[in-house]
Amino acid sequence: MKELLRTNDPTVVALATMLLRGEGIEPFQMDVHMSVLEGSIGVLPRRIMVRDSDFRQARAIMRDNDIALPDGP
Repeated sequence: MKELLRTNDPTVVALATMLLRGEGIEPFQMDVHMSVLEGSIGVLPRRIMVRDSDFRQARAIMRDNDIALPDGP
């Protein structure tokens, strides 16, 4: 799996997840339960991971919908 997105914004996580699922890509959210440790103040980012084979298409979907991605392949 590869990291597609890392953000503190839960609305971006929800939007990205919806967009990916709409295209047949099943994302995996990491660090979801870290809010228990941080007290739900939003300082620890959540990560969205996708299968290696879906990575290029997933990046294109995010770019097409103006969702900022970290630099990378």
